[in-house]
Amino acid sequence: MTTPEKPTHPVLAIIDMQVAFSEAGSDWLIPRYAEVENNVAKLANMFEDKVVWTKFVRAPEEEGAWSEYYDRWSSFRVDEDSRQWDLTLLPAANHTVISRPTFSKWCPELAELAPLGTPLVICGVATDCCVLATALAAIDDGRSVIVCTDACGAVNDLAQEQTLSVLSLLAPMVRLTTTDEVLQILEPSAAS
Repeated sequence: MTTPEKPTHPVLAIIDMQVAFSEAGSDWLIPRYAEVENNVAKLANMFEDKVVWTKFVRAPEEEGAWSEYYDRWSSFRVDEDSRQWDLTLLPAANHTVISRPTFSKWCPELAELAPLGTPLVICGVATDCCVLATALAAIDDGRSVIVCTDACGAVNDLAQEQTLSVLSLLAPMVRLTTTDEVLQILEPSAAS
């Protein structure tokens, strides 16, 4: 009889917790950003070194439809080093930061940090855009995704509800949970 392997410690992907989504008056303001940020901070502290922060940044080339996108959202036609793209929480020194000019933050670097068999916990903003796109790309690549619903925020409450409803249809590849539930799961492994 073989002993079952200890489950792999999950990796936390914190999607786009940036000034562009947090400031009053921003066209991309996430109304519940402060609530989301509080739960994201709790998760980041518990995951120790298994944390990846992502940043949405504009690609200067604006290839294809991205040019039309930035015509629509011209206030975000700024350089990669603009304050709008700054993270609103400070990643720990042992955390990874990935900048991408795409909605999905799933990329070879993130795939390497969350290899097959390693659950990927996703939180951040916006649930109805970059969180959704990242979750879909990760499951297409064979990853098990856990979306921490109260550590995600959308453009409004209806969009949040609708996006989470769509994600719930993808079980068992996607599981919806809360910050407290994730923290309870991690507590035994954090002590090991």
